[in-house]
Amino acid sequence: MAETESALRTLAHNVRAARTRAGLSLDELGRRAKVSKGALVALERAQGNPNFATLVRLADTLGISVSALMEGPAEGRVRVVSADAVMPLWTGEKGGEARLVLTTSGSAPVEVWRWKLEPGEEYPSHPHQAGVVETVSVTAGHMVLVVDGAEHPVEAGQTATFEGDAPHAYRGSGTETCHLIMTVHIPPGPGSASRPVR
Repeated sequence: MAETESALRTLAHNVRAARTRAGLSLDELGRRAKVSKGALVALERAQGNPNFATLVRLADTLGISVSALMEGPAEGRVRVVSADAVMPLWTGEKGGEARLVLTTSGSAPVEVWRWKLEPGEEYPSHPHQAGVVETVSVTAGHMVLVVDGAEHPVEAGQTATFEGDAPHAYRGSGTETCHLIMTVHIPPGPGSASRPVR
């Protein structure tokens, strides 16, 4: 429970700081991210439980990574993260999950995700900001990557990349669990040279 409260406080601080850096009011951020003002007020007060889609919309609108909203200060020069030590940000109805393992620092950060999709399980994603590029590398099983309505089968040992500013989805296929590593390459945001991105 204390860990959840601490995570909410960190999220509240990071959202408020990023909103202030961007010079956005609660009303304007809510309008651009399609999140109600009430939800934003609660989030900045470390209350509520924002879902994954809300976090992605806020990060895209603020021009930062999802993990920049969630992580505390950097702890050292080298960071080793076990996927099991990171809480899932999405859990599917059949047991699939997505874990944001880490995000690199710098003006154009890269998010590293570990995904598990069960056969027939799908996660639809709204379009990201222009310049976002995603790469998926399947390590076990099969998936179907759907980008702008077109389906692309990707199986173990294969990697696909695409521009994330179109509607897209990830679907488990075949008969076994699909495991994949996803990277999300985020373009430099406004004022990125002067602000740390985690």
